[in-house]
Amino acid sequence: MLVLMGPPGVGKGTQAARLEAALGLPQVSTGALLRAARRDGSALGVEAAKFMDAGNLVPDEVVVALISRRLAESDAQAGAILDGFPRTVSQAESLDSMLKAKNRSVDRALLLTVDETAVIDRILGRRTCMQCNSVFHIRSKPPRVAGTCDACGSELISRKDDNEEAIRTRLATYRASTEPVVGFYRSHGVLREVDGGQTVDKVFEGLQGALNH
Repeated sequence: MLVLMGPPGVGKGTQAARLEAALGLPQVSTGALLRAARRDGSALGVEAAKFMDAGNLVPDEVVVALISRRLAESDAQAGAILDGFPRTVSQAESLDSMLKAKNRSVDRALLLTVDETAVIDRILGRRTCMQCNSVFHIRSKPPRVAGTCDACGSELISRKDDNEEAIRTRLATYRASTEPVVGFYRSHGVLREVDGGQTVDKVFEGLQGALNH
C-alpha cells in the first residue's frame, strides 16, 4: 500500500496517475470516493452525504470504511495508491488499524516536498476544465488555445479558491495537521522524500527510485 503526501499544488494527482499506470495499482482519492458514495445510495454513501450536505467534515471512521470497501475490490488486491489520505495522525492510526485487520500495511509513504513560493506560483497559474477536469498551467503546461481545454474544447477556469490568500490558508492548514503525519510515517521507517520542485518527469523518476529503497 502506498501513501502519496505533499502540500497543495505539489502535483500529487499528476504523479498518482503516473504511478497507477506504471505499477498497475489503482489511485484511490478520498474526494472521488466521497463523491461516488454520495451517488451510490449505499448506507455509507447516505452517511457521508449527511455530513457533506451540512458542510461538515466527514468523520474519519466513515472515510476509512469507504477506503476499506474500495480496497476489497478486485483491482486493489495487490495494493493501491492513497491520494489525499491520511491528513492527520489520527487518520493514519485509523488507516493502520483497518489495514492490519486485513493483514495489510502501508509499505511506503512518499512525500513530495516543494518551496512554498513555488507552490503558490503553481496554483495561481493553474487552469481547470469545467467539463472534464483536465488541468493545465499558463506557463508549464499551457493549452494549445488559450482558455480552451485540449481534451474536450470546454472553457478553462481558475478555481475560486486558487487565490493567494486562500492558498496560504491551505498551506498553513497543511503544516498544522498533515506535517505530523510525516513524522508518523518516518517513525515507522516507511517515509521517503522526493523533491517535487523538479520537472514532472524528474519527480516521477524520483518516486520510482524511492519505491526501491
